Amino acid sequence: MKKRKTLITLSLLAPILLSACSNGNESKKEETQEKTVHLMSQSELTTLDSAALLDFPDAITHTAAFEGLYTLDDKDNVIPAAAKELPEISTDGLTYTITLREGMKWSDEKAVTAHDFEYAWKRVADPKNSYIYSFLIQETIQNGVEVANGEKEVDSLGVKSLDDLTLQVTLKEPKPFFTSLLTFSTFFPQNEDAVKKYGKKYGTTADSVAYNGPFIVENWEHSATSWDLKKNKQYWDKDNVNVENIHYETVKEGNTALNLFDNKKLDLAYLSGSTAQMNLKHENFKSYPTATMNYIRFNQKRNGKPTPLANENLRKALALGIDKDNLVKNVIADGSQALNGMVTSEFFSNEKTGVDFRKDAGDVMAYNKEEAQKYWKLAQKELGEKVTIELMSTDAEVYKKFGESIQNQWQENFSGLTVDVRALPTETALNLSRESNYDAFLIYWTPDYKDPISTLKMLYSGNDRNYSNKKFDELIDKASKDYALDPEKRWEVLKEAEKVALEETAGMAVLSQNQQTVLQNPDLEGVNFHTFASPLTLKDLKWKN
Repeated sequence: MKKRKTLITLSLLAPILLSACSNGNESKKEETQEKTVHLMSQSELTTLDSAALLDFPDAITHTAAFEGLYTLDDKDNVIPAAAKELPEISTDGLTYTITLREGMKWSDEKAVTAHDFEYAWKRVADPKNSYIYSFLIQETIQNGVEVANGEKEVDSLGVKSLDDLTLQVTLKEPKPFFTSLLTFSTFFPQNEDAVKKYGKKYGTTADSVAYNGPFIVENWEHSATSWDLKKNKQYWDKDNVNVENIHYETVKEGNTALNLFDNKKLDLAYLSGSTAQMNLKHENFKSYPTATMNYIRFNQKRNGKPTPLANENLRKALALGIDKDNLVKNVIADGSQALNGMVTSEFFSNEKTGVDFRKDAGDVMAYNKEEAQKYWKLAQKELGEKVTIELMSTDAEVYKKFGESIQNQWQENFSGLTVDVRALPTETALNLSRESNYDAFLIYWTPDYKDPISTLKMLYSGNDRNYSNKKFDELIDKASKDYALDPEKRWEVLKEAEKVALEETAGMAVLSQNQQTVLQNPDLEGVNFHTFASPLTLKDLKWKN
């Protein structure tokens, strides 16, 4: 009897015990989700209007707060997001039919539809808006150029919502990379009601936008140095968003980032230079590969007049006269690699052979002091014994040091050259570059989509650095049009185009390929860095249970 009574008692208690354990686990899970993730940005967020994207913080925040048709997984594979599946592509490669998921909502509870994508893309294409990244639509979608030039109405752009859940896109010519391009925030949807409601104020504050992504933005207005991301309760996949709160602070100095991490006020601290060197053996040190390139833009015309950099011999001297190995080892010092070519390593491979583009194309314009000085002597004959140029950079600590090192190298290698370094806030510098109001600009570049032409196309005629070369344009046109469906011929033409841009004409000076080095809270998982589109996505962030 005793034994039976004990068993009965335990059997009656078991559901209560299980319930208590379950509630405890659920409570712990909820507590973990509520814990704020503290992240840093190396420059300010400039806008919440995804059409007006300027810089990395914009791309990262837009990809968290809005959702495009496709996104990237942790291995940079393109996967469906707002789209139900990968696109149906016509045999000629020109027509993409995309089906959206059912039941998606904006943060204002209105339905997300194919019309929101059509509206957004036409808004980007509209020449009256002058959006920087409208070139992506001009280069890919039917009538994009004609719309941009005012030759055709915006409604003639080759994008059309067939019904609430079906979007049809017609391209100007086959673009094998087009699906990957749709992961970029320029192609995210826009809530037309919100755009019209807020007018010129749209995207200038956290409250002047409607969101359809994993998070909504709070506590931000233009020029603010901090902002918050909160889990979007209207998001269709909210059950797979595992953090409730993310707080961002703008931190430009490496030592400040390190101190904040050590004091547990940052869960992810970006490292470079001396802070990276000192922390290579830190137990929380992590390094992620990127396709981000550091380079110098050479602007050939400023305020309507030629700059010294309109001189090809000067450009070649400057491009060849930078000891890149010294820069990556002693200035950046975070595991980044010297780069001799516009297309980064381990980014794009030959479909047939699997060979990496950078490996196949080889080194182009590697450091060569003797050759550089020969070109400098030729430049002096054409420009005079003394030449002065301005080198603009952003005011992030690593880029200020980067610029000073290049200034020292150039002035040491080229007697008679004066280099004035000017470090400015990122938004200011980018706007000046857009207006071609600079001589040389030390800046970074991450491909918008997974294809060499994403980077090479920056030197196609009509760019903001006033570089133009007929041979280069012809090669890019061949790759874009004649060989769009012939991967092997296209591959060879792209390699030749890179040599023309760098070796033959020194259209820019390539410096290094970044390695993203960070200190990362070991309890934080799902930190997904990428080689194109947004450099970081936040949806998969989660705390270890």
